[in-house]
Amino acid sequence: MKFLLFTFVGAHLLALNSGKAIWRNDTSQRTFQEIKEEIARYGDVAKAIIDLAVYGKAQNRSYERLALLVDTVGSRLSGSKGLEKAIQIMCQNLKEDGLENVHLEPVKIPHWERGEESAVMLEPRMQKMAILGLGSSIGTPPEGITAEVLVVTSFDELRRRAQEARGKIVVYNQPYTNYSNTVKYRVQGAVEAARVGALASLIRSVASFSIYSPHTGIQEYQDGVPQIPTACITVEDAEMMSRMVSRGSKIVIQLKMGAKNYPDADSFNTVAEIIGSKYPEQVEHPGDLKVVLVSGHLDSWDVGQGAMDDGGGAFISWEALSLIQDLGLRPKRTLRLVLWTAEEQGGVGAFHYYQSHKANISNYSLVMESDAGTFLPSGLQFTGSEKARAIMKEVMSLLQPINVTQVFSAGEGTDINFWIQDGVPGASLLDDLYKYFSFHHSRGDTMTAMDPKQMNVAAAVWAVVSYVVADMEEMLPRS
Repeated sequence: MKFLLFTFVGAHLLALNSGKAIWRNDTSQRTFQEIKEEIARYGDVAKAIIDLAVYGKAQNRSYERLALLVDTVGSRLSGSKGLEKAIQIMCQNLKEDGLENVHLEPVKIPHWERGEESAVMLEPRMQKMAILGLGSSIGTPPEGITAEVLVVTSFDELRRRAQEARGKIVVYNQPYTNYSNTVKYRVQGAVEAARVGALASLIRSVASFSIYSPHTGIQEYQDGVPQIPTACITVEDAEMMSRMVSRGSKIVIQLKMGAKNYPDADSFNTVAEIIGSKYPEQVEHPGDLKVVLVSGHLDSWDVGQGAMDDGGGAFISWEALSLIQDLGLRPKRTLRLVLWTAEEQGGVGAFHYYQSHKANISNYSLVMESDAGTFLPSGLQFTGSEKARAIMKEVMSLLQPINVTQVFSAGEGTDINFWIQDGVPGASLLDDLYKYFSFHHSRGDTMTAMDPKQMNVAAAVWAVVSYVVADMEEMLPRS
């Protein structure tokens, strides 16, 4: 999950509106005022999309489609049968929806399974603790690891107390500030504990709110550093142990984890399109294709249903194409839906897609990813040139009927960062992150966390933005 920095577009719009040309290609040179007028002409189309998604026959469709999948398949961990079943179901669904060029692109992805796991506090009293092993962690010996605990609140404290850590289980009780600052303890906690001789590490869940709910996620070992078992514990248990040691109590925990890493598994990115109207030769010559990409990831962790992360993002991306198709619209450029595989393991499917398609990078006008929830949107996060940002602000003004018009910074996302780093404009949906990180990577990520009316609004935003950018006369300008 990316760091989210909220800034508004400011005074540079005045300069852009001065009448000077802001974008040039081989055939045209247009002023910002001309582009602004072009975008304004999409008002009726935007209203039709909004009416269909929020008030019309398509309302609640993305929610109902998502509920059917996650109730049928459940969680979809990388390498699992659940993920591969979901991919096959989605491929069939997209074909039945009448989308074009539906196909699967093969990817090798990590395969890890948590197995049976437990943590029991033996001293100063007996208590069974809720844990979730972290992705790619090794397991413990069958008899487990029984050791005294060292509680720290930061990596700096761990280094200062390095001599105390040897032979112990390190417990991190780091305070939650925001996701990007706090997640480093989940990702790097085992490595830092192993450096100072710890036998295992337990990390306070990276969560904005907890009702005794552990939150899992990926962790990363490093070459040259011993691999030790690592799991997340609840906020409540981390704080309890911190209080205990502050009073001088000795804590002993028995940790058992049956986690195993297996050889990479076969998987697929799932692709579907509405083929653009301006390049009819593109089916025979895919390199000529001009593309706006909309996406979410289909995989999830192995707890809950993966409804919020990222079923909602995947299904509003499908819904965007469905809404456009229902209205008989066909943009000039191709709208390409990609449902990524193995995002939770570091964007494995997306990196493979980038490697396979980057030769045509100049044909991508915008890459979009929804992976921060589909609650009521606040606006669009965007990364691109100031000129492109000014255009996106005008596009977002078309969403005034549902009061979602703001353009924020930081449009990056795990699955689209490869393109953004090469200069392609990128966009992400922004909504209630406090709520998102309350359920994130936990057993609570189920359909109960979702709201069909909020998904309707999110789908309308996604459809309007993707359609207008795909249909404009020119691609978004780059730096």
